[in-house]
Amino acid sequence: MSAEVVLGVGASHSTLMNTHWDETADQAGAQRYRAALYEARDRIAASGADVAVIIGSNHFRGFWLDLIPAFTIGVGECLASGESGTPAGPQVVDRELARFLVDELVRGGEFEPAFSARLQIDHGQSHAIQYLLAGLALPIVPVVVNVFAHPLPTLGRCARFGTALRTALAGFGADRRVAVIGSGGLSHRLPWPDWRAPHGDDEEFMVRAWLDGRENWRDYDVRRREIIRAAPPVLNPEFDEQLLALLEAGKGAQLADRTTEELEREAGNGGQEIRTWLAMAAATGHAPATRLAYEPMPEWLTGMAVAVLEPAAQTS
Repeated sequence: MSAEVVLGVGASHSTLMNTHWDETADQAGAQRYRAALYEARDRIAASGADVAVIIGSNHFRGFWLDLIPAFTIGVGECLASGESGTPAGPQVVDRELARFLVDELVRGGEFEPAFSARLQIDHGQSHAIQYLLAGLALPIVPVVVNVFAHPLPTLGRCARFGTALRTALAGFGADRRVAVIGSGGLSHRLPWPDWRAPHGDDEEFMVRAWLDGRENWRDYDVRRREIIRAAPPVLNPEFDEQLLALLEAGKGAQLADRTTEELEREAGNGGQEIRTWLAMAAATGHAPATRLAYEPMPEWLTGMAVAVLEPAAQTS
């Protein structure tokens, strides 16, 4: 008996997809992207998965600058913040599997992930729940990677974390068919400062929200949303195409060689979220990906992509 990774899915997220659909100039591209999300959902259903490990980011609604772990696993209650039309409230967690993964990662000697028995997630996880798990009623294991509050875990470490997850899953003492989802990216730039050196009123406001928002993050959301909506889109389709080509060739491990600074220059600060795709790909053994969609969507500020990875069946 073990937990077997039966499918990997990488998918971009953007709450602007929920709130500003009608303002999107490329309606055909928007429709193609949404259809790809639902195709990936159908692939998850067809895989027979009975749990989804969701590797995602957090946009300072569940983590704040008073404490930012590199990797966190939700092992108990999981509450979705529900911003911008995403799911809200309690989410069902496979607690047995989640707690085993924390223990096994620690025993493995390379990682000591943080854990939370009352984890708050935002659209970094719940966008995937909304679209990729719609109607499937799968429990989740939420895994949050720090991709926004410097210093960030290196891409190489995120790849090794995904490999360690795969190894840990194989040691689970009960049968589970696991879909691993990497939520985030691709190229985009958010109007967010490096918290260590904010410049101007908007950046000072953002850092204050990230520091003080644990009990009242909603109080900051109106101005925060205004700042984001005023930002010009900064996409790099060439980078996105190169990334997807590597995944399609089963060579996602090559992404681990990029530094944080190189990645920011190529893909923007929002592009740091590809750490979640890299960890997901590593958890599948870097199985070759099948691209379901790529749409550069300036109104959503993001290069939006969906891909699925089917690992070879594990042998006992």
